[in-house]
Amino acid sequence: MKLPGHDAIARQADEHLVTHRVKLPRKVVERPIRQVVRRLLMALLVLLATAFVVYADHDGYRDSSDGPVDLLDAFYYATVTLSTTGYGDITPVSDGARLTNILVITPLRVLFLIILVGTTLEVLTERTREEWRVTRWRSTLRDHTVVIGFGTKGRSAVQTVCATGLRKEQVVVVDPSSKAIDAATNEGYAGVIGDGTRSEVLKRAEVHRARQIIVATQRDDTAVLVSLTARQLNRSAKIVATVREEENAPLLRQSGADAVITSASAAGRLLGLSVLSPAAGMVMEDLIQQGSGLDIVERPVVRAEAGRAPRETDDLVVSVVRGHRVLGYDDPAVGTLQLTDRLITIVRVTPGTPVTPDTRPLPQD
Repeated sequence: MKLPGHDAIARQADEHLVTHRVKLPRKVVERPIRQVVRRLLMALLVLLATAFVVYADHDGYRDSSDGPVDLLDAFYYATVTLSTTGYGDITPVSDGARLTNILVITPLRVLFLIILVGTTLEVLTERTREEWRVTRWRSTLRDHTVVIGFGTKGRSAVQTVCATGLRKEQVVVVDPSSKAIDAATNEGYAGVIGDGTRSEVLKRAEVHRARQIIVATQRDDTAVLVSLTARQLNRSAKIVATVREEENAPLLRQSGADAVITSASAAGRLLGLSVLSPAAGMVMEDLIQQGSGLDIVERPVVRAEAGRAPRETDDLVVSVVRGHRVLGYDDPAVGTLQLTDRLITIVRVTPGTPVTPDTRPLPQD
């Protein structure tokens, strides 16, 4: 099997780590550094308030070292009191000072401790909430799409699938790079950080419950291993994979892929077509971009079309899928359409109106 060059083998250091961590999309309200700064300012404000309360009634306090309590002594008392250190060298002696300690200083001490330990409590709460979200997400995930590899190919593939009506909540991205998973979650997809060739990573993505799997790794040998592992976990899912070199496509099909796209040759053919006819190249590019302009859609035959020839339908039929065979619209073997057939048609789509494969699009004028 032909392997890509050294430039494709180079990866970032974090891509070699298998963490098996699931990340769900969420909105980041505030950065951690801003949270820490805000808590420090709140703690400082409580400290200042305590010091000024003590200094305002400094006659009711006694310092065992020099007697009277000045502003520095007030800050010192506030610090050791709020931190619950309590050396006892400065003490309230008057009834007013002791009442102030009960009604004011003690609540401020509690508030100070809450601010200090608040970050830890928030982290624990966030971890519990995140674990609950992941558990709930995993229990409700069914018939979803798993995208293994979130580079240029994987991102384009999932955008195309979502343009046909698939909800982002039904997409799970698997990639060894934490940066790629962060990009996926920012776009609204769930992500699993880990090596897609490992079964435990794919199980985290619930591959065994997936309806379709997109393999868009950077290397051909990785794509083969991912396809083998995914097919072992899920015998019924549709697996579509991409390879760089065309000679590796048969091996990928033997590994369990239902369809294999050769990225290098496909791009080369589109380039050649654009050289011969720029307009034809633009049309082909429009066809493969779902969601606007001309789209290629696979749909079932409706009852009104059964018994008719492909050319007699309202849509522009390109091919007829009969069983496991794909027949051209002018193939004599097609004859008339059957209810069990599926049609591959070209339709015009209004931007923002998704066309699902199982929904017959309305004829356009």
